[in-house]
Amino acid sequence: MNQNASLLKTVETTDFITIDPHKAMQASSLDKIRVQGGTQLNGTIPISGAKNAALKHMCAAMLTSDLIQFTNMPVGLKDIQTLAALMKEMGADMTLRSDGTMFIKAENIHSTEAPYDLVRRMRASVLVMGPLLGRFGEATVSLPGGCTIGSRPIDLHLEGFRAMGAEIILEEGYVKAKAPVGGLRGAKIIFPKVSVGATENVMMAATLAKGETILINAAREPEIIDQGNALIKMGAKISGLGTSEIHIEGVPALHGMTHDVLPDRIETGTFMIGVALTGGTVRLQHTRTDFLTSLIAPLEKAGVTIDLDGDDVIVHRNGKPLVGTDIMTEPYPGFATDLQAQFMTMLTMCEGAGMVTETIFENRFMHVPELRRMGADITVQGNSAIVRGVTKLKGAEVMATDLRASVSLILAGLVAEGETTVDRIYHLDRGYENLVGKLEACGAKVERLSSSRVE
Repeated sequence: MNQNASLLKTVETTDFITIDPHKAMQASSLDKIRVQGGTQLNGTIPISGAKNAALKHMCAAMLTSDLIQFTNMPVGLKDIQTLAALMKEMGADMTLRSDGTMFIKAENIHSTEAPYDLVRRMRASVLVMGPLLGRFGEATVSLPGGCTIGSRPIDLHLEGFRAMGAEIILEEGYVKAKAPVGGLRGAKIIFPKVSVGATENVMMAATLAKGETILINAAREPEIIDQGNALIKMGAKISGLGTSEIHIEGVPALHGMTHDVLPDRIETGTFMIGVALTGGTVRLQHTRTDFLTSLIAPLEKAGVTIDLDGDDVIVHRNGKPLVGTDIMTEPYPGFATDLQAQFMTMLTMCEGAGMVTETIFENRFMHVPELRRMGADITVQGNSAIVRGVTKLKGAEVMATDLRASVSLILAGLVAEGETTVDRIYHLDRGYENLVGKLEACGAKVERLSSSRVE
């Protein structure tokens, strides 16, 4: 216990991250990013740990009172810091280090309520419900917030918990869940559609349920596999990860462990597309390509060269014109919806035309009007967009509407003629760690304008 206490002790040093999402959100809410176009990307970019895995790992740490250690955590992200603040408020001891190490000890949880003020900032906060319900038998969680990219109800989460015996009440903007006497019970749960969040939330709850839980039509994302492997290290009995049928045999308790978070495939893909747009050669460090096959195929078809060197990926375009191609977003292993806006931006500079079809979220074309302001030729028809390549984009003042749209506008600015200013970049801070620094290291002319400098 003395060793654990020393690990979790607050130390006033630059090696540690201060957990204060309220202050961070206020500081970044008026910031902008200014981009001067016309420079190739050449250099090396370290890829951060996957945000979409890291957040779920943090929630899963609440399933045990033992010490949990994570490495390769993207601790600079606002979403990570917001969830850390929420968990601290509930009683968890949290230490975040700037080297990507995180320690969590949820031994003294004194509240099973996740309040609106923090949950509204990020949708992933709802994923504390499964661990709280599984370990403590109850959870009160505000209905979630996050990006405005369409309806993302949590009905499938709640139906999964109901199937395991939980009583669910919706009251004054909160979900109140209570397990039956004796705890949750294993159940066969058939998801009517693939849901990453519901798969993750129910899987966490099921690790401590009595009996076997079977998830049918489960999501297959690499982040779910990573989460499942971490849970197995904690003592969970899980099989079928990476398939559409996951089996979880409940155990009485879970224990501590150490886990290295997998690389962020969305960040990896974003920088791949950036090199496709600008030309040049960039080495992406500590990442993989096996979880990006649906992106690599159309990138190579468009004219990009992608090579492996150990756990690095080398992306190159020699200056030849890009060729338009079609994509359709689908659940994994299909094309990721989180890369759709970036790929559409690339298509604006391709020869010919390409079609982008969005099947996951109904409002995920909100970046289109901003790209049009920069000279893009895009026609939206229902859930599809026809993108006809233009000879050049022109810099403009544009506004980000969600996390992935914000980075797509920065990518557009990298190849636009003149200067582009992207407003409302607090979306960007939620999902990209040190984006400006990483782009600058590769020669991009990009800078962050703090609210005190914004003219």
